[in-house]
Amino acid sequence: MSDGLDSLAVRFHHENELHLAASVVTIGAFDGVHRGHQELIWQTVGRAQQLSVPSVVYTFDTPPKVFFGEAEALIPLTEKLDRISAFLPDHIIVARFDLGYARRTAADFVTELASLNPKLLIVGEDFRFGSCKGGNVSLLQRHFDTFTVPPVRCSQGQIVSSSRIRSLRRSGFTAAAAALEGWSSALFNPKELPMLARSVDS
Repeated sequence: MSDGLDSLAVRFHHENELHLAASVVTIGAFDGVHRGHQELIWQTVGRAQQLSVPSVVYTFDTPPKVFFGEAEALIPLTEKLDRISAFLPDHIIVARFDLGYARRTAADFVTELASLNPKLLIVGEDFRFGSCKGGNVSLLQRHFDTFTVPPVRCSQGQIVSSSRIRSLRRSGFTAAAAALEGWSSALFNPKELPMLARSVDS
């Protein structure tokens, strides 16, 4: 990837560029990299460290809902990549989401994932992919060892989601929205990763 985003800690790639002998992968739009997204990424990096394989975060530019005009982006791409990079994954794949990408079938996506040889995929329970959202967790489980992370909930029991953060922002509740995003304090301690990863052990 030639966008000047590479750093010593994290390597950046476009779709279909990265090929690995083994990996642990998480996938998502990660718009806002909120507390729910953070859990997926923590689990991925921690489990990869346990297995001594590279960790991969696969995301999109632009987020699909934003591309189709269903939502506004919570943060720009550069800020999203900075936030993901704070977790120190080995690789971040930024798929260029356009009409051509949107037409890709679920089978096309599975083929691309196979080039990463994932020992484990970590996704949210409602993860969908491919044209017309034709792929789901059940399809992934036919091809890869797949672990689903349940939704993260706030103290009132409501699910932390990008949609909820947008709604809070529109209503003027910026502090509540920021709390769900979870970037107002220092949350990151790499020494905690092995502990967090134990929750995905079989």
